[in-house]
Amino acid sequence: VRSSGRTINQNLQNRNMWGRDFYSKKDVDEQVCGYSLKIFWGCTRLADMLSSKYEDNALQIKEKSTERTASFFVLEVTARSAVDILDMQPNSAILFYRKIRMVISHHLALAAAEVFEGSIELDESYLGGRRKGRRSRGAAGKVVVFGILKRNGRVYTVVVDNAKSDTLMPVIRQKIMPDSIVYTDSLSSYDKLDVSGFIHHRITHSKEFADRRNHINGIENFWNQAKRVLRKYNGIDRKSFPLFLKECEFRFNFGTPSQQLKILRDWCGI
Repeated sequence: VRSSGRTINQNLQNRNMWGRDFYSKKDVDEQVCGYSLKIFWGCTRLADMLSSKYEDNALQIKEKSTERTASFFVLEVTARSAVDILDMQPNSAILFYRKIRMVISHHLALAAAEVFEGSIELDESYLGGRRKGRRSRGAAGKVVVFGILKRNGRVYTVVVDNAKSDTLMPVIRQKIMPDSIVYTDSLSSYDKLDVSGFIHHRITHSKEFADRRNHINGIENFWNQAKRVLRKYNGIDRKSFPLFLKECEFRFNFGTPSQQLKILRDWCGI
């Protein structure tokens, strides 16, 4: 998606998300990981990013609170809970967390071109949603997410329309080097892997969950961690979901909270 001849990477590259030089006076629709964002060039206050009903001087985040708020974020304290401790308005904390997720999504998008090779685990999952009911495949109100995990490495996730072969195979071909060893469950969508230049092993969970190296326990561990993180939000709307998904990817890929905070300081210019 382009706006005024510039891509999102060009707009965000080498800019300080928290400084005055990030925004200009023109408002632009951009895409970060498939999530449409309204960016207002020229804003120096959080209130300038909101509709008029929120425009209030109280929405400015105090500089001394920035570091503490980022620390709360990496410790998985929700924005609403952080408000009880920090000297800021609820909308300020919510917007601050949103900006952090935008930064994370941007930097993960820059790294998305990395191609995985070696031993790779694939799996689809159904996350988010506000409705209770059936879980897993066919779950009502859930978002379909596809995950690729390089063993002893990082995970890559993407929201997809469905878990059909025609949807997943282009992502697999783009992200995984041919001749890699690929592990999946018995979903029929992965059948084409047998004739697509990959060494394909599948595990049938109705019989067993692991057969020596033949398993997808790594990617399923990520799903479990992601669900734990997302559960505290009591439902996430589909429009916002990609940002929260990338938050989960960031937490999985970048180690301990102290390491995550160090990275966010660098990325955000805090």
